[in-house]
Amino acid sequence: MQPDAFLFQIIILIFSVVIHEVTHGYVAQMLGDPTARLAGRLTLNPIKHIDPLGSVIIPGILLLSGSSFLIGWAKPVPYNPYNLSNQKWGEALVAGAGPAVNIFIALIFGLIIRFGTSFDVLSGAFIEIASFVVFINILLAIFNLIPVPPLDGSKVLASILPYHISQKYMGIQHMLARYGILGSFLFIFLFIYFLWKPFFTIVASIFRIITDHHLCELLSRICGF
Repeated sequence: MQPDAFLFQIIILIFSVVIHEVTHGYVAQMLGDPTARLAGRLTLNPIKHIDPLGSVIIPGILLLSGSSFLIGWAKPVPYNPYNLSNQKWGEALVAGAGPAVNIFIALIFGLIIRFGTSFDVLSGAFIEIASFVVFINILLAIFNLIPVPPLDGSKVLASILPYHISQKYMGIQHMLARYGILGSFLFIFLFIYFLWKPFFTIVASIFRIITDHHLCELLSRICGF
């Protein structure tokens, strides 16, 4: 991978996960929970959000190894579900806000690519950066919507399920949470090994729908994959 492509992907990934986490906090604040604000986490300053493992080490290892899979995370923004004004859907709204803002960012930059290239008003450098933004934000959104604890999709699913099933499902979440970093490594390894190809197909399809471009061609040209 070209060094400038490597740098751009790291920077875009960090800011994308920061915006993702801050949005969780803002929605919680709107629903009556000030925990994130009181913790000083309603800021776009990446230093407040960077998780050394999830924001730097894991993405760096994946990129340096030539992997086409790029994922990472920031320190989760804290919130207290008992403070939320909507007790039935509050957690689902807070959890879904992160992936939603990533999709929104992907849509904005994707439509700029679609219409900008149609009228030939964008530079090649801008298209490359915008393509990274779209790709990474789609990937973050879809990955976080996987209903496996502690990803956002698990909280959304828990709110949708009937109460008695939801309680059992939350018990599984608490059990998996005990494994901490080891569990995160195991999940990422199993995901890459078993699910990366169909997952990438979904991401590439969404990328093409938004931008009217083929993701694999763009990544090959930009990154030298």
